[in-house]
Amino acid sequence: MFNIIARKTLLTYCLLYPKATNALQEWYNEMILYEFKNFQELKTVYGNASLVGDDRVVFNIMGNHYRLVVRIVFEYKVIQIKWFGTHTEYDLIDVKTIRFKAK
Repeated sequence: MFNIIARKTLLTYCLLYPKATNALQEWYNEMILYEFKNFQELKTVYGNASLVGDDRVVFNIMGNHYRLVVRIVFEYKVIQIKWFGTHTEYDLIDVKTIRFKAK
């Protein structure tokens, strides 16, 4: 079971992107249940997930309309939400350094 930091961040993104709310909540509910030991195990379930450095993983949400960037430390079962936005917005960020900022 993963600890996701911080659920409040995810809820903020749900308010900013209401069309993605159900997909984000589904991702959250799935991730708190899984027991992935490493990225390879995660990749078997989330085939479109990409490892981009600094333990960061990018998930395609809603058929790649949105992207979710998180940092996963498998050893400690911790996921930190770094960023969420549209695919177009994703193309404008540096995925390796982006951090959550309330708008």
